Amino acid sequence: MASKITINATILADKNKVWNYYTQPEHITQWNFADPSWHCPKASNDMQVGGTYSARMEARDGSFGFEFEATYDEISDGEHFSYTMPDGRQVTVTFHENDTATDLVIAFDPENQNPIEMQQSGWQAILNNFKKYAESH
Repeated sequence: MASKITINATILADKNKVWNYYTQPEHITQWNFADPSWHCPKASNDMQVGGTYSARMEARDGSFGFEFEATYDEISDGEHFSYTMPDGRQVTVTFHENDTATDLVIAFDPENQNPIEMQQSGWQAILNNFKKYAESH
């Protein structure tokens, strides 16, 4: 399998806010899509080891949609967490306090359906959308 893809963003907010906005379903539905033609109509998050994360991602025109699901492997509250998707790929999300900002770093195993660059840019677009949402609310 190819090495992990890493994306990151510096969010101008304290780590506690960034953690909450990234993990709470009422916030996840506000930012979890790569561009405005998509949305995330529902999300749930049982944030405990063995718990399930689920987010419905859909094109706004109804032409396409899918469930993004994962099971938590490790959680260090406010610091980092990792989860495994149904196909066995793993993701680690880390929160680093950086003065008045928070560095959010995501490392994920690529899938083999799409080019690495496409996966990286897609995940980065969602992270950029998160940054915009967290900084403006």
